[in-house]
Amino acid sequence: MSDSTMDVVIVGGGLAGIATAYYLGKQGVRSTVIERDAVGSHASGFAYGGLGALDGVGVHGPTQAIATASMRLHRDLAVSLPEDTGINTEFRERPGIALCYTDDEARTAKANLALREKQPEYECRWLDRDELLAMEPRISPEAIGAAYAEGTVDLEPYRFILAMAQAAEGLGTTIRHGTVTGLKRQGDRVTGVLLGDEEISCDAVVIAMGPWSGFASKWLGIPIDVTPLKGQILRLRAPGVPYRYSVGWDGHYATTKPDGLVWAGTTEEEVGFDEQTTVSARDRIMGELLRMLPSLADAQLVQQTACLRPVASDKLMVLGRTPGWEGVYLATGGARSGIILGPAIGQITAGLVVTGESPLPIEAFDAARFAA
Repeated sequence: MSDSTMDVVIVGGGLAGIATAYYLGKQGVRSTVIERDAVGSHASGFAYGGLGALDGVGVHGPTQAIATASMRLHRDLAVSLPEDTGINTEFRERPGIALCYTDDEARTAKANLALREKQPEYECRWLDRDELLAMEPRISPEAIGAAYAEGTVDLEPYRFILAMAQAAEGLGTTIRHGTVTGLKRQGDRVTGVLLGDEEISCDAVVIAMGPWSGFASKWLGIPIDVTPLKGQILRLRAPGVPYRYSVGWDGHYATTKPDGLVWAGTTEEEVGFDEQTTVSARDRIMGELLRMLPSLADAQLVQQTACLRPVASDKLMVLGRTPGWEGVYLATGGARSGIILGPAIGQITAGLVVTGESPLPIEAFDAARFAA
């Protein structure tokens, strides 16, 4: 069967699914994306959008190579997507400052800097308190120092996924709305998906349902141990000049985005599929934010958002072929690094569908580990 005649159905219109459709299109394969709500309407469209292959939350171990490859793809997409779609994804280089308040935090930060020294094209160094405050006087003087690193980036996630979706459609992708309720098979091979009363025939299926991927366990007959992790973000109108850096501490962050607002977050809440914003999360984020940047005490809250990130029980992605099935692939579990990892997830999954090969090692992400 030639590539152009393959029928591929992708279940889920978040970044993992849309990126898979895009890279399939790049190889001449048309696909159908089925999304229950709207493209990028959950975590993919409401993330912070900070990208860093060496300092992203959850980027470690076998995920490191995927993140590094994905950053290269992001830089290519930063040029090609606006050219192809006219959508400005607001991709920009943004140096990061990781604050430290204790000696233990400082030791960890310096160890991370040692990793960054392997990429000499980006400056990175330790800042003592005086140098830190000289660079950004609004940082809390309680910080004993910080790790400064270039090579980090941010973008506007919703614009990014819309541009990816539009580019994918230009390559032959069809996006449909509906709820998939099951798969059809003949022997071990998938033959179609069930969409309400309709059966859509296909040669391959990609399960990219984000935190809802666990619902596919009953279709597949194997456990997909992925659950939602809620995160909330504040957007603030702040006095003073915009922040030149992305300021972070212990998984929290803040920076001025191109919309002129300070984006700050985040929370990690295990509350099931509840996507409502809460006052308690707002207060928690503000408390951590003011520890980093006390001058934001007078900032005005403009918007508060919440999203659900897909997290596997062992914190690794779920990526690759589905055990016991021919033609079914899984692409989920990006957790707090879903935007960083999204392009590589898409490229890897598309490669598996078309050639049966992944350009990077993905054995650690095999779903068979849950059954074991």
